[in-house]
Amino acid sequence: MKIEKTVNIFNRRARFEYEILEEFEAGMVLTGTEIKSLRSSKASITESFCQFIDGELYIINMMIDEYKLGTFYNHKTKRERKLLLHKKELQKLEKKLKDAGNTVIPLKLYINDKGKAKVLIALGRGKKLFDKREAIKDRENKRNLDRILKKS
Repeated sequence: MKIEKTVNIFNRRARFEYEILEEFEAGMVLTGTEIKSLRSSKASITESFCQFIDGELYIINMMIDEYKLGTFYNHKTKRERKLLLHKKELQKLEKKLKDAGNTVIPLKLYINDKGKAKVLIALGRGKKLFDKREAIKDRENKRNLDRILKKS
């Protein structure tokens, strides 16, 4: 089992599905086998979201595979994990979530220089179908422009 130096796990669908309003960096409360599995890039945040439970922010549906060398100390693959933010940031997020259509979604899961597991979360608003079509059109135009510039 290879443990990588840098771990970057992205939620690629998030920027397509949501209009990003604001980003925050949050720490996570993890167990020993969770961080070992995370260091070997065995995690997924594509279906996950964040929710307030008793005034604290939790990430729900994030999947961290079981650690292969863990015995009965192993963790559950999908469980609620507490996110660590400053009090002012939590109050700001909770206030903004009261507006209709806003949600908190994870964008990126990584390990910083100090070895701590961090999640880049964002306050987002769901895009409508025509917004998604606009994003696809912009991406194709950029691709065509790059192709033309490369030929000349």
